[in-house]
Amino acid sequence: MTETDTLPPLPPSKTRLKQAAHDLQALGARLVDLSKDRLRSLDLPEELREAVRECQSITRHEARRRQIQYIGRLMRDIDPAPIEARFAAWDGNSAAETALQHSIERWRNRLMSDASAQALTELAGAHPGCDVQQLRTLMRNARREAAQGRPPRSHRELFRALRSILDGPAPDRGDASAPDPDDAGLDAP
Repeated sequence: MTETDTLPPLPPSKTRLKQAAHDLQALGARLVDLSKDRLRSLDLPEELREAVRECQSITRHEARRRQIQYIGRLMRDIDPAPIEARFAAWDGNSAAETALQHSIERWRNRLMSDASAQALTELAGAHPGCDVQQLRTLMRNARREAAQGRPPRSHRELFRALRSILDGPAPDRGDASAPDPDDAGLDAP
């Protein structure tokens, strides 16, 4: 055994510490740019949440810069990994978020093209708590908008409704998950 095997690891360099502080400050600045609903959905210490709320109301450049520095200082006391993961999901940079997005689009396309409402029945069976009447209304309105060449407002609302259904807590069905419309014979007549 050599002498270098018994030495403790070196502490991080000053440059690395400074870069980490800048990264936390940048993450704090992203917190300031969040909407109230998204900020509320994050699990933050109350002191940090209050500092972010206060910074959102500051309009003077220098005062805002100092408040963001303070937020960066508060960020040093928490684990930033859950916040970074949530931002990655919101930005669509996570594989799970991308898969969810594709699943929602497949369900929406299937609901829009299915005149027999079989897809709606399957969705309601997989997610018993969903509002079938609301979905039926959105589907009807979206089809009408498409036929009349109007902006796809209901089409987008249908997407949002499907997101809240598919992104919500999964029903307790053992280890079976919600059926994927790709597996349900999407190409079948």
